[in-house]
Amino acid sequence: MRISAFLDIPGQDNLTPLARLEKYAFSDNIFNRQIIARGLLDVLRDFSSTEDDFLTVMEIVVRLSEDAEPNVRTELMEQVPQITIFLQESRPQFPKAFSEYLLPILVRYLTDPNNQVRKASQESLLILLEQDLIDQSDLENRVCPILLELSAPENDDEYKVEAVNIICKMISMLGKQTVEQMLLPRFCDLCSDSKLFQVRKVCAANFGDVCNAVGQEATEKFLIPKFLELCSDSAWGMRKVCAECFMAVSYTTSSEVRRTKLSPLFINLISDPCRWVRQTAFQSLGPFISTFANPSSAGLYVKEDGTLSIRPPTDDILTDSSAVDTAHCSSSYGKGNIFTEDQTTSNSSNSNDPEGSSTNSGHVISCPIVEDEGSNSKRPPTSLSTDGRPSDVFNSFLYWRSPLPDISEELDLLPVDESRKDLDLESEYSPVCKSYMASSDIEKVLQSLQGHMDDPDVQAQVQVLSAALRAAELDSITSEETTSTQESSEQSEETPSSVCTQCPSPTHPEQEEPKPPSQSPTLEEEPVFPIVSFQEEERQEDEKIKVQDVVPQPLLDQYLSMTDPVRAQTVDTEITKHCAYSLPGVALTLGRQNWHFLKDTYETLAADVQWKVRRTLAFSIHELAVILGDQLTAADLVPIFNGFLKDLDEVRIGVLKHLYDFLKLLHADMRRDYLYQLQEFLTTDNIRNWRFRYELAEQLILILELYSPKDVYDYLRVIALTLCTDKVSEVRWISFKLIVAILRKFYAHGENELGVNFINELIMQFRHSSKWVGRQAFAFICQAVVQEECMPADQFATHLLPNLLSLASDPVPNVRVLLAKALKQTLLEKAYFTSLGNPHLDDVEKTVQAMQLDRDQDVRFFSTAEPKQHLRSTPLEQSVD
Repeated sequence: MRISAFLDIPGQDNLTPLARLEKYAFSDNIFNRQIIARGLLDVLRDFSSTEDDFLTVMEIVVRLSEDAEPNVRTELMEQVPQITIFLQESRPQFPKAFSEYLLPILVRYLTDPNNQVRKASQESLLILLEQDLIDQSDLENRVCPILLELSAPENDDEYKVEAVNIICKMISMLGKQTVEQMLLPRFCDLCSDSKLFQVRKVCAANFGDVCNAVGQEATEKFLIPKFLELCSDSAWGMRKVCAECFMAVSYTTSSEVRRTKLSPLFINLISDPCRWVRQTAFQSLGPFISTFANPSSAGLYVKEDGTLSIRPPTDDILTDSSAVDTAHCSSSYGKGNIFTEDQTTSNSSNSNDPEGSSTNSGHVISCPIVEDEGSNSKRPPTSLSTDGRPSDVFNSFLYWRSPLPDISEELDLLPVDESRKDLDLESEYSPVCKSYMASSDIEKVLQSLQGHMDDPDVQAQVQVLSAALRAAELDSITSEETTSTQESSEQSEETPSSVCTQCPSPTHPEQEEPKPPSQSPTLEEEPVFPIVSFQEEERQEDEKIKVQDVVPQPLLDQYLSMTDPVRAQTVDTEITKHCAYSLPGVALTLGRQNWHFLKDTYETLAADVQWKVRRTLAFSIHELAVILGDQLTAADLVPIFNGFLKDLDEVRIGVLKHLYDFLKLLHADMRRDYLYQLQEFLTTDNIRNWRFRYELAEQLILILELYSPKDVYDYLRVIALTLCTDKVSEVRWISFKLIVAILRKFYAHGENELGVNFINELIMQFRHSSKWVGRQAFAFICQAVVQEECMPADQFATHLLPNLLSLASDPVPNVRVLLAKALKQTLLEKAYFTSLGNPHLDDVEKTVQAMQLDRDQDVRFFSTAEPKQHLRSTPLEQSVD
């Protein structure tokens, strides 16, 4: 019923409806004026067909807007958005009605002395802006000026706060140019309002939306300085609001501003003296770190539907320095080699440089070759160029420090003794001599570095060279023992110089006569760096682990500290839950090459005593597996995944909902191990938790494609049959789909024998069941098999159809009803069963005719009525159980 229906009732006054409208609109009774204001939309529908009637109604609206009663003005303002939409859609002949009549009322009510009227006008304005019902010219010339006037510093505080709210919400709805020209300067001034805390707080709460509206350039030029001031505000509530919107602000800035300005600012918020500020900052820490993500280096991207996918590589060049620092003798995302750009440039420009002697455009970095224990010699890791030749070029990727100075030129200046050539040839066959010559070279380098011990890099080089010298001496002793087995015991106890007289004593390097440069064992021909102890290699690995430049290290350190029990006491008791929630985003930002930073934190969270923390990880472990790749997943995530499988049901459900997504990322051998554990999902802490089993059936339908038909028959078949007999009908209906999917799996792979065996088991368990629910389930399964065409029609007619038709004599009407539906709505709709000459057609028609004479009315109805449409509903929708 229309609110203004009373205007159509003829009264004693004998007035027309419009005259009666005007009479009640200006009645002394407030209730009458409220009714008119509330029913203006109905009035316009009835009396705006002609221009005269429309103008009469609009004049009444204008006069009614000047009513002294606030309730009347509020009722009128609440109708403005609906009236505007009606005029635009149904009265296009009055295009300027809103601009001439309604917009002035709206603007005037923004300054109304009554708070309720102002609120109604503000809400109406926002609705009109969202619907894009106000022209751009009206916004710039009529709406924005009044808002700027209300937000002026000299205006009343209450008006100012309301105006700031509208301005902040309008900024995200207006065009970028309009915002920058008209509203952005005033917004910046309001952010520095020192008089009113509420104004600054409103600005801070909407800061992210404003940054997103004006873009990166204006944000960095005008807004970031203001944001720095707000984050340092004396009021803790202001700093807390800034921490909440930090990610939105960071998202619109460049990486340089994000790293140099916002990161130190966020560290200050994390260490804020107010606990509420620290709590909010830690909650925003993970999202803020995620803004440092670089899809090109992470190798991943987010699809439009929100799923995480692996980005296909465009080239084999790894330019991320963090990946280079941490990938020791490994390949980039599974590739067999790594190319670095700095090697390409050095090889092309410094072809004559001893450290860039290779003429190829890139180098393939290989891992150190570990020989068998029977070999006394140690071969250094060699770099193979693209043509297969060894390259002894020092590589910054393989080593953690600067190269040692080249002394080949100094050796060239030393005198050469021709008699030494024969000795050199002999020394090539003497490992003891060779090791002494290497020791002599190392000692020369050590002496040349003694004058530069103030440099920390030189000190590190001296330490490594000293270790290499000790390793060379140990090698010489080992070689001496193996070569002196035929000598006397006195000779075996002599000094190394007496064992090999051709070799000079390493303690007197000045007495050595050097070889010619072409034959001298220079540092490039005998690199000593790989001949280091295992402790030295571990030290190098530790140094590499500490290096990453994706995220500022202080931010990452603070994030890793969120699992510290002290944080739960001083910041937030649920801080570990926030850490777990944002961990996939942080892992995506750092990339799989920096996973070692988060590994310990993830393991700590996985063992947290709060089940909510473990539940959060369980729901996201499949996404983390995509980020890390198959190798890291198998090494680090699979043990945690196995732990979640034995956890509480609240945690297990997170694993179960994405079981297929996780298993498909594993190798086939490791994936097969979970076949034995899938049956454990049938057991729950609470037997009434039927949704758990429902989710298991849904996941099994997807998991079928991951396993062979033999594995499906041996393991998943048993689970499917168990679910089909569940006490909850919802679980049974979804399990019937699982049965159909298993049959499709068998026949699609040509495993007809497995399919027949499975069908025989279905017949024994359901067709010959003592419970009518089981026989009804058999009818459902047969109907779904025909409908989905999961097996050849002739196979169905041979193995299932006779048992299906035998249900016509079932004593329970519900079973016969389902049989009638299956035959009439599904089976007889297939061309195979209706084709002439089909030997099974007669049996089906006879069964249908017999059921048309059934004693039950429902059976007769479904076997007689023609189907109106093909069966597309789920078994649940057809159930009469």
